[in-house]
Amino acid sequence: MTKYKKKPEKMSPREKALERLKMEIAEELGLDGKVREKGWENLTAREAGKIGGIMSRRLRDEKTKA
Repeated sequence: MTKYKKKPEKMSPREKALERLKMEIAEELGLDGKVREKGWENLTAREAGKIGGIMSRRLRDEKTKA
């Protein structure tokens, strides 16, 4: 199971949306199994950076569309 810094019930709606986006991107990259087994902290810097970069791009694109 994925490990969060905060318990999901204490997350704001924005934090929950970001977690969903992060997991969606991990699934697209084929990293969802690794995340579910070992948690986010066991990703390599390259894997985590790839997820973060894609998240940033999507959030920036959303902002420009709005």
